[in-house]
Amino acid sequence: MNFAASAFADLSRIREEKPLVVNITNNVVTGITANALLALGASPAMTHHPGDAAELAAVARAVVLNIGTPGEENVAAILAALESANAAGVPVVFDPVAAGATSWRREVVRRVTEGGRLAAIRGNASEILYLAGEQSTFRGADSLHGSREAGAAAQSLARRLGCAVCVSGEVDVVTDGRANVEIVGGHAMMTRVTGLGCTATALVGAFVAVNGDFFAATTHAMAVMAATGALAAAGTAGPGSLAVRFLDILYTLTEAELAAGARVVA
Repeated sequence: MNFAASAFADLSRIREEKPLVVNITNNVVTGITANALLALGASPAMTHHPGDAAELAAVARAVVLNIGTPGEENVAAILAALESANAAGVPVVFDPVAAGATSWRREVVRRVTEGGRLAAIRGNASEILYLAGEQSTFRGADSLHGSREAGAAAQSLARRLGCAVCVSGEVDVVTDGRANVEIVGGHAMMTRVTGLGCTATALVGAFVAVNGDFFAATTHAMAVMAATGALAAAGTAGPGSLAVRFLDILYTLTEAELAAGARVVA
């Protein structure tokens, strides 16, 4: 089975099985990530309450943790969901938004990465460099490094934590510490829509829900993201129309469109 067929098989399973993906995410992106999961075919649940998050995580097919707005209740919910998901054998995906930018975010990242097992991490180059213990530079939540600059750091991080790691950017780099792939696609205009990076993490959550090979699942999710973004940007007037077209195309994405819109290089 070629890559596009394999990725589309996962997408078809999501559309058929409608897996519950629980999100403890940041306040800015709740709407767009929930809508993207719905368009993909998954069933999103969004929560910030620790008790609620723990109960939902135990019955989910995947859990997505995002520290974009790390208020006390959000962080407590993230840690409760991580513990509950680990106990239930539910895969957990982590988005370390602006991981090294402040002392509080550094502390939250430490609690998450030391507090349980992760299936996958998706972040920009600065975030992945920080998690791997290397020097990185931020401008708010934006990376000042290219994705390929963090390739070696991603490999090291994946080996240390035993999970898939994706460095997203103009080219997405995905590794499990041994195998590595690059995904070419998407469009620069995607960076002008708040929450599409976090949306990529949510899609990874849906794909790990149906594919226990977390490296393959992460690669498939990012290819779907890249293909959808490229198609959505074609002929749009700007970021507003891209955001709407992104959801529409995600809802109807075909195997042929996936093959045409994202190129995967091993």
